[in-house]
Amino acid sequence: MEADFWHQMWRSGRVGFHQSNVNAFLATYWEKLNLEGHEQVLVPLCGKSLDMLWLSQQGHAVLGVELNKPALQAFLSEHNLQATSIQHPLFSGYEVEDMTLLCGDFFDLSAEDCASVKAVYDRAALVALPLKMRQQYAMHLKTILAPDVPIFLIAMDYDQSLQSGPPFAVSESEVKDLFGDMFDIEKIDSEIFERKGVQTTESVFVLTSKS
Repeated sequence: MEADFWHQMWRSGRVGFHQSNVNAFLATYWEKLNLEGHEQVLVPLCGKSLDMLWLSQQGHAVLGVELNKPALQAFLSEHNLQATSIQHPLFSGYEVEDMTLLCGDFFDLSAEDCASVKAVYDRAALVALPLKMRQQYAMHLKTILAPDVPIFLIAMDYDQSLQSGPPFAVSESEVKDLFGDMFDIEKIDSEIFERKGVQTTESVFVLTSKS
């Protein structure tokens, strides 16, 4: 899962992880985080997700982080967004209204970068990573976030022996292993469907800091 893999995916147009509609779980259950509506939301591995626009339309500021710069440029052009370039020691990127889009390695994101983040929306980040990197990802998130920041997480589970990732299979038990030391984890809903001939369960979790 080197950077070149993702750059090639975007170049080839094989971006099945990109949804052409706002995620239904997001639109239905985002209110479970009990936010006021103006908070900054971190969207890791954001690609050109429409979900960022939806979050912005709810009044949130958005901090998107994406490895592939053409994906961010496509997001801007497809939605006719006027952006200015930003200066950052480790990222390039764009500023547009209440949206900051950083291009670079998510693991370079710091606690300082996330100082204003009040929630995380992860639909396609955790499941994009193989096991070892998922462990690194979870540890990094827990390191850079303030203690009271909730996470809205969507994960996909299936028989990994029948199909390779990404998206990788992430079970409820793995979510608990990765985040249960610092978060109370509630599975809100799940949907079972067939993906490429394999039965798949997609679930949405709300992670809140342990009191």
